Amino acid sequence: MRAFLSAPRVIGMREIQAATADRVEAGRAALARGAWEEARAFFEAAVSEAESPEALEGLSWAAWWLNDAKVMFDTRERACRLYRSLGDRRGAARMATWLGTDHVDWRGELAVAQGWLGRARRLLEGLEPGSEHGWLFVHEAEKHLLANDTARARELGARAAELGRHLGVVDLEMMGLATEGLALVTEGEVAAGMSRLDEAAAAALGGEFQEIYPTGWCCCYMLYACERVRDYDRAAQWCRRLEEWTERMRIQFMHRVCRAHYAGVLIWRGTWGRAEEELTQSAARLAELRPPMVAEAAVRLGELRRRQGRLDEAAEIFEQVAEHPLALLGLGEVCLDRGDPAGARDRAEQYLREAPPQTGTLRAAGLELLVRAHLAQGDEERAAAALEELDAVARLVATDPLRASASFAAGVLAAAAGDGEQARIALEDATRLFHRSGAPFEAARARMELAGVLAGLSRARDAVREARAAATSLRRIGAAHEAGRADALALQFEEQPSSPASPLTRRECEVLRLVADGKSDRAIAAALVVSEHTVHRHVANILARLGCASRSAAVAEALRKGLI
Repeated sequence: MRAFLSAPRVIGMREIQAATADRVEAGRAALARGAWEEARAFFEAAVSEAESPEALEGLSWAAWWLNDAKVMFDTRERACRLYRSLGDRRGAARMATWLGTDHVDWRGELAVAQGWLGRARRLLEGLEPGSEHGWLFVHEAEKHLLANDTARARELGARAAELGRHLGVVDLEMMGLATEGLALVTEGEVAAGMSRLDEAAAAALGGEFQEIYPTGWCCCYMLYACERVRDYDRAAQWCRRLEEWTERMRIQFMHRVCRAHYAGVLIWRGTWGRAEEELTQSAARLAELRPPMVAEAAVRLGELRRRQGRLDEAAEIFEQVAEHPLALLGLGEVCLDRGDPAGARDRAEQYLREAPPQTGTLRAAGLELLVRAHLAQGDEERAAAALEELDAVARLVATDPLRASASFAAGVLAAAAGDGEQARIALEDATRLFHRSGAPFEAARARMELAGVLAGLSRARDAVREARAAATSLRRIGAAHEAGRADALALQFEEQPSSPASPLTRRECEVLRLVADGKSDRAIAAALVVSEHTVHRHVANILARLGCASRSAAVAEALRKGLI
């Protein structure tokens, strides 16, 4: 390459144009293999020889991959003007289309983006449909997806896919298919949508695309869809494939966005140490490379902080990325954790106002939060209305995590309405489904609610068992705050009388049975997973309540009264 770039300057215009064309082709070849710096050098040499729109366009792509926003925007705009002055409306429209998306991705400027997309549409008016029309459909569809207008996004995606098939442009066909897929999944048509997304991602990562940029785009749509239906197994599989590709192609910003999404999977699975490492690294790197994208890492870090019980930190993070839809849900959960159900309700309702009725899988998390917020305010009627919609989404989508969420909400509502048996069944189902989905935090939360229901059904021993199991699971994943709450529940249920006529609590009866079996205090402590000091305290209480001076006398008295 060094010899090529240092070749002596030729004099004739034809020779200059030929040398420029050669450098442009060499730059394109370097782009195709991910050699961004090499590509930049070729395109800069071509521009210095004779500024052509093709050389400027190529340089804009090298700058795009190297995260050089200043050069990227400048060369895209210059290429657009030069294509237009030469009468190449397709080339000008192609640059205008990308400037539309770049202003969103790099600067968060949606109004400016719409201006550039409008310019692209006008430039393409009256021309025979070509790939530029198809890519404009895809870019416009993305903006409709951001606005939750899934019907229009699906229509544009289908048009792009059909045009791509007609023209034989696999990238365009698959990108249109992925757009359709995400829109369908958002609407609750999960099987049809995931089928499209799986195919598009397989073609992208299987090397069928001519261009590089649609590969990451397809896979991002796949990850968004997985999060919406909480299909974390599918997300983890595609994350691994995408990570391999981004490392091979040396695409740092896309690698970090992928890792942020994968960290969401790790949070769900209770692998919080790894999740925190991924999110802090991703947030720092994205702040340097693509500032608008840092929200993808930050909002998930906020959720991790909330689950860790670090509510002030979580709220601060959510406020910093308040424009992200998940931040509203996070702030609502923080309000509920702090005992502010009105705040939780307000944020859930705001989230749902921005997710229209046809976007069922987007609405599910907001509905679940709204059920609990209404119940915390004592409004069972409104909670039931929100649950009805949530249950309809869960039946339509039918993934275990969504079914678990609906069962959890149903159990909490039944408990509030005083239907203990119905609450028990729903919460047992929720616990089982969350456990099967590999979600220890959610499963433990369901166990804690179940413990309260069981205690209300005079099944204190079972309630203690569920609360203790929840505490153990929560402590294992690092949820110390919630584990402490589960321990307090267990202690509360242990101190309940074993029966209305009994002077002993249920835990004291358990201790006395082990004393009757001849076990030492150390053995009793090990069996009940408590300290020896706690056993000593229970024994002292037993002797006092039964009016006995010794353990053997206490056992005899308990047997005589039928307490053990």
